[in-house]
Amino acid sequence: MIPITDTIALADDEIEERFIRSPGPGGQNVNKVETAVQIRFDAARSPALPAEVLSRLKRLAGRRMTADGVIVLTASRFRSQERNRADARERLVELIREASVAPRRRRPTRPTLASKKRRLDAKQRRSAVKRTRGGGAEE
Repeated sequence: MIPITDTIALADDEIEERFIRSPGPGGQNVNKVETAVQIRFDAARSPALPAEVLSRLKRLAGRRMTADGVIVLTASRFRSQERNRADARERLVELIREASVAPRRRRPTRPTLASKKRRLDAKQRRSAVKRTRGGGAEE
């Protein structure tokens, strides 16, 4: 189990890992060893994710989520397979953790009396500046 929050935990079999050739650093290793990791997580069919978390996850994941609801993350920052695997899993956990936090509702507020007064004073000053500009053609 991969713990995300107190209430959300992913089963290990929900994450599919594939190792691919890394485009990054690695010297002669880069053409021989598959160090990059591509993980796929089927968020749409995961029983661990509530509906509201899934909807926020879709918005947060953006292009990283396919039309079928599968999140695809590729990690190739490090030269070792194990470090790339840990990096990809950590990024997935962080993405889901961010989606699990409900945004705070905005409470509409009204402008204060002082801010209204400042706005009107600024308008009057601007109006006076424009009023004193070129009075027309003199003959």
